Amino acid sequence: MAKDMQDRETEMEQPKGERLQKILASAGIASRRKAEELILEGRVQVNGQVVTELGTRADAERDHIKVDGKLLKGPERRRYYMLNKPRGYVTTLDDPEHRPTVMDLMEGGKTKGTKVRLYPVGRLDYLSEGLLLMTNDGELANALSKAAHGVEKTYLVKVAGVPTPAALEQIRRGIMIDRGRLDEVRAGRRDRVVTAPAKVELARGGDNPWYELTLTEGRNRQIRKMFEEIGHHVEKIRRIGYGALRLDVPQGGFRELTVGEVTALEWASRGKKVVPKKNLPEYAQLKPPAKKKRR
Repeated sequence: MAKDMQDRETEMEQPKGERLQKILASAGIASRRKAEELILEGRVQVNGQVVTELGTRADAERDHIKVDGKLLKGPERRRYYMLNKPRGYVTTLDDPEHRPTVMDLMEGGKTKGTKVRLYPVGRLDYLSEGLLLMTNDGELANALSKAAHGVEKTYLVKVAGVPTPAALEQIRRGIMIDRGRLDEVRAGRRDRVVTAPAKVELARGGDNPWYELTLTEGRNRQIRKMFEEIGHHVEKIRRIGYGALRLDVPQGGFRELTVGEVTALEWASRGKKVVPKKNLPEYAQLKPPAKKKRR
């Protein structure tokens, strides 16, 4: 009897509902990290009260939750897309320099009338291209973005000049690079970090060879910094793989992921091994080199 009463009291003491940032992420308002910022900035109300504590729980079915004065409409249908980002686009929702963004591609590509707020998972810099995930699932986006999960990302990388076998072995073992942005490094900050071991294989030889590179982390401009450390400038970067996914849409195009592909991403986000298809799709392969014209 005493134990039953104690169990009931314990149940009553436990906070009910979900964490507020998870509710906002599930509703497609923002990623969980961005949702936390909204809460800390005092832009979220629950039942008329401003909430600024990250541990706050709420019930999305019963509580009136507002963000910037707008009532939350409940969870959106979760959407997942693969986009083939071209060079010259920034991986942000808007850009203060008014450069084209990946959202311009999604909105201009007729997403079948869906009005969900999508955001990118991870980044590809302005000059890089290839596979980019777009979703309104803040939970999965947050899980995939954590480097500790070790989700494999595969790239085709073209470099100037031919690295020595010893230099490539440095990249395979892990190489010391500058942490942070390049402008911070130039300003005198020399915060250094060792990269995680990587897979590097020659994809096409020549004076300016291509390499297939697989990473399990995603530091700022990491690939460019790794090759600069061994004395080679990176000319092109194309991401062709993310977890079990392989790039299979044309440049500037996108498609919605299948249920199986989303499940594979969820498995990868939990640190479980996923195996991609053996046959590379057309858009994940290097094009045959152009033949020189005879004079």
